[in-house]
Amino acid sequence: MNSLSARTNFIKSTAHALGFSHVGIAKAKRLDAEAEKLEQWLANGFQGKMAYLENHFEKRVDPTRLVPGAKSVVSLLYNYHSQEKQTDASAPKISTYAYGQDYHFVIKKKLRQFIQEIRDKIGAVEGRCFVDSAPVLERDWAKYAGVGWIGKNTLLINPKSGSYFFLAELIIDLELAADQPLKDYCGTCTKCIEACPTDAISPGGYIVDGSKCISYLTF
Repeated sequence: MNSLSARTNFIKSTAHALGFSHVGIAKAKRLDAEAEKLEQWLANGFQGKMAYLENHFEKRVDPTRLVPGAKSVVSLLYNYHSQEKQTDASAPKISTYAYGQDYHFVIKKKLRQFIQEIRDKIGAVEGRCFVDSAPVLERDWAKYAGVGWIGKNTLLINPKSGSYFFLAELIIDLELAADQPLKDYCGTCTKCIEACPTDAISPGGYIVDGSKCISYLTF
């Protein structure tokens, strides 16, 4: 399978067959602009006590530090939207994403199968798979891969799935056809900023003070 388009189509069709709702591809390169933003975010102390976010800075912004010779970053979305609703108002509130099995194990198993199928079809391919398990700027790679845009609440937003999905990545030394990023559809909307109960989102959006976010309580 020597054709760039054939390899790319195989990657995407295999990802969909494994249950991923969306898949996009970006060229593996150092994310210089994101490195500057991350550096400033850390300098402002928005990580709070999450000191681990200060570690492995270069690995976060340069995929070749994680996979030497990396050429492509494959970003995958795995939808977790559930029709089940909590009906007992007195019961503890559980986030929808936690209704089922631990997503780390479920998706990691699929990713391992994914990379094995790539090797079986294409040949010797070096790479690593990630699902919230290493210093990877997941949202930024997903943005460049065209599977969503980063909203004012700093979440990745997909036009069809919103933010009801888990993010996963495959960094490989295989050249693939890159996708184009989506435009930012937030426009003048400020609903997320107004709705945030702790004012964690900056007035202009696109920056979140992690130490103010409610999810920080369980980091």
